[in-house]
Amino acid sequence: MPTTFLRDARLKRQALFDVLFRNLTRVSAFAVLALLAAVIASLITGSMPAIHAFGFGFLTSSEWDPVNDQFGALIPIVGTLVTSSIALLIAIPVSFGIALFLTELSPRILRRPFGIAIELLAGIPSIIYGMWGLFVFAPLFADHIEPWINDHIGTMPYLGPFFSGPPMGIGILTAGIILAIMVIPFISSVMRDVFDVVPTLLKESAYGLGATTWEVMWNVVLPYTKVGVAGGIMLGLGRALGETMAVTFVIGNAHEISKSLLMPGNSISSALANEFNEAVGDIYTASLIELGLILFFITFVVLSIARYMLYKLGQREGKAA
Repeated sequence: MPTTFLRDARLKRQALFDVLFRNLTRVSAFAVLALLAAVIASLITGSMPAIHAFGFGFLTSSEWDPVNDQFGALIPIVGTLVTSSIALLIAIPVSFGIALFLTELSPRILRRPFGIAIELLAGIPSIIYGMWGLFVFAPLFADHIEPWINDHIGTMPYLGPFFSGPPMGIGILTAGIILAIMVIPFISSVMRDVFDVVPTLLKESAYGLGATTWEVMWNVVLPYTKVGVAGGIMLGLGRALGETMAVTFVIGNAHEISKSLLMPGNSISSALANEFNEAVGDIYTASLIELGLILFFITFVVLSIARYMLYKLGQREGKAA
C-alpha cells in the first residue's frame, strides 16, 4: 500500500508538471506573437500623422525638408536595400569559402583557432566597426582603392556611372563593405556548423566516386544543408538591414540619390539614429516612425520570400523523389 500510494503521488506530480510545462510553453509562444503585434501596433499608431499627411507618396518621394514638414522615404529605402545587397554579394561567397576551408581543407590543428576567431568577430560591437570604418578603412579606401576604381571601372561603358566620383572614402559602397565584414562571421559560423552535421558517409561516398572537393560541396553538402545555409544568410541579411551605428559612421548621411556607389547616401537606420532625438513636431516624428515601420515591413517581406523559396524547393525535391 505505501509503495502504491507513493507511485500514485509521483505520477500525479509528474502529470501536474507536464500540464504546467505545456501551458508555460504555450504562454511563451503566444507572448512572442503578442509582443510582435504590440510592436506593429505601436509603429502604426506612431506613424499615423505621416500616413495621413503623405499617403503612399511617402514611399516614392525623395524630398526630406524638416523646415517645411515635407518628407519622403525613397532615399533611405534605396540606401538600405543597396547597402544590404552589396553586403550579401560580398559576404555570401566569402562565408562559403571560410566554411569550406574550416570543414574540408583546414588542418585539424587550425580549425579551432580559426573558429574561435570568427566567433570573436561576431561579438564585436557595431560601433567599433563603425569607428574602424571611419578612421581606418575610409581613408585607405579613399587614397588607394577609389582612385583605382575611378581609373579602371569608372571608365567602362555600363558600369562606369556606378563607380565614378570623387574619392571621399565614405559612401554607399563603403557602408556595404563594412556591413559585409560585419555579417561574414554570422553567416560563416552558421554554414560551418551545418556543414559539420553532414554525414561523413555521404561525403566519402562522393569522394570514392571520384568527385572533387568542390563537387562534393556543391552537389552533396549544399543540398543536404540548404535550409541551414539559407537560415544563416537570412540571419546576416537581418543584421545588414537593421544595422545602425556602423552604417551611420560611413554612409555619409546625405539625403540625395546618386547613381554612383562612391557617393554619400542614407539608410533607414542611419536616418533614425541621426534625427530622432532632434525631431520637432508631430509630422517629423511620425515620418521617422514610419521609416521604422517600412524597415519592419521590408524585413518581413524578405524573410517571407526566403521561406517560400525553401518551401518550393522542398516540393520539387519531393516530386523528383
